[in-house]
Amino acid sequence: MTTELLPTPAGNARITWHRAADQAAVLALGHGAGGGIEARDLAALAAALPPLGFTVALVEQPWRVAGKRLGPAPKTLDTAWTPVAERLAGDGPPLVVGGRSAGARVACRTGAATGAVGVLALAFPLHPPGRPEKSRAQELLESGLPTLVVQSVADPFGGPAEFPELPAGHELVSVPYGGHGFDVPKRAPIGQEEVLELITGAVGGWLSGLLRAATGGS
Repeated sequence: MTTELLPTPAGNARITWHRAADQAAVLALGHGAGGGIEARDLAALAAALPPLGFTVALVEQPWRVAGKRLGPAPKTLDTAWTPVAERLAGDGPPLVVGGRSAGARVACRTGAATGAVGVLALAFPLHPPGRPEKSRAQELLESGLPTLVVQSVADPFGGPAEFPELPAGHELVSVPYGGHGFDVPKRAPIGQEEVLELITGAVGGWLSGLLRAATGGS
């Protein structure tokens, strides 16, 4: 694991690299508005994917690097993320962008313009809790790239049943029992590790299929 700072118009972003020995692609993941790259789903993917050939780049937004507690407006998040993604897309291996919650929104809004080949949306915040009329579905529907959504059934920001019909190239994986952070209550018949294995397995399989499609099945 190595880290590096990259300048952006909003300040320095920090990348924590979890590199594959023989990388087939790079998956760049951003964090949510209320947490960082230590989130359980991001950490699980960073551990599980490199052995499969996928380098994981966990990207901390400048506001987190600067030690601030609250994230800025979406436009500023996009401004900070875009040069990082463009740099990674230009490094050689195919780039898939994504993140959890607010990070998923950023990836959906900017992915097609940065040279990425796909988007991973973890715990996409479809709407504010209790406000389904404030839908953010268009950001997801208009990502312009093959997109995988991984969503908990108990997510207060919108469960899988609340999502509209997804366009061709978009997929949705439903995660049982978890909340917005994919946290599993003690009374659930499956454990936390099982849920994380479900997530990492689904993402790994999707990435493999995405690359096969991009290379014509080779």
